[in-house]
Amino acid sequence: MHELSLMDAVRQQVLEQAALHGAGRITAITLRVGSLAGVEIEALRLAHTVVMADTLAAGSRLEIEAVEAACFCAACEQPFAAHDGCCECPRCGRISRELLRGRELQLASMEIA
Repeated sequence: MHELSLMDAVRQQVLEQAALHGAGRITAITLRVGSLAGVEIEALRLAHTVVMADTLAAGSRLEIEAVEAACFCAACEQPFAAHDGCCECPRCGRISRELLRGRELQLASMEIA
């Protein structure tokens, strides 16, 4: 379950930021997760509980911002939704080679006290 190692990296980031801002507690963590990131959301939630235990973020709320995949069609010069990872332009049928978003796994924000 690679979600544990992903959440461990998030833990390091949030604890670093908490220290920089003199936080006594982290109450919420918001992650931006792309539909093509290969992350199982429920496994990520479980990993959050396990990895954040005994830290400033123990008991924090985990919020997930889902990011739908999108590609750019060079022929049409327009972006389009890449449903299910399909990169075929719905207007002209060409396959896009440019993924605009959908693989994100980013710390979007955190709330501290």
